[in-house]
Amino acid sequence: MNQSKKMTKLAIAALEDKKANDVRVIDIAGVSVIADYFVIASGSNTNQVQAMADSVREALGIAGYGPRQIEGYGVANWILMDYNDIIVHIFSDESRTFYDLERIWRDGKEVSVGEFETEE
Repeated sequence: MNQSKKMTKLAIAALEDKKANDVRVIDIAGVSVIADYFVIASGSNTNQVQAMADSVREALGIAGYGPRQIEGYGVANWILMDYNDIIVHIFSDESRTFYDLERIWRDGKEVSVGEFETEE
């Protein structure tokens, strides 16, 4: 499994551990040079959104991956976590609907979360 897939798998598990809503993965490697994958999830409130971000940061940190940048943690409407190969977007439910990244990045290929859970 390549590095970006491994990071995505860890991020998905960390988000699901905090009961993230509607976790999705978009493969953007073919349409952008900024990353290989977007991982998108949402939470019901500020505390859950921040807990999800903390969980991702901890899981990737333990595996040796540090973030290049994290934005929006204090407000927690949209936390963007840039790990070079993957970018994790954690939204409040309302902000996710408003920004609709899945529509904006529809040229990317949505990948089933299950594909990352079964890969070794």
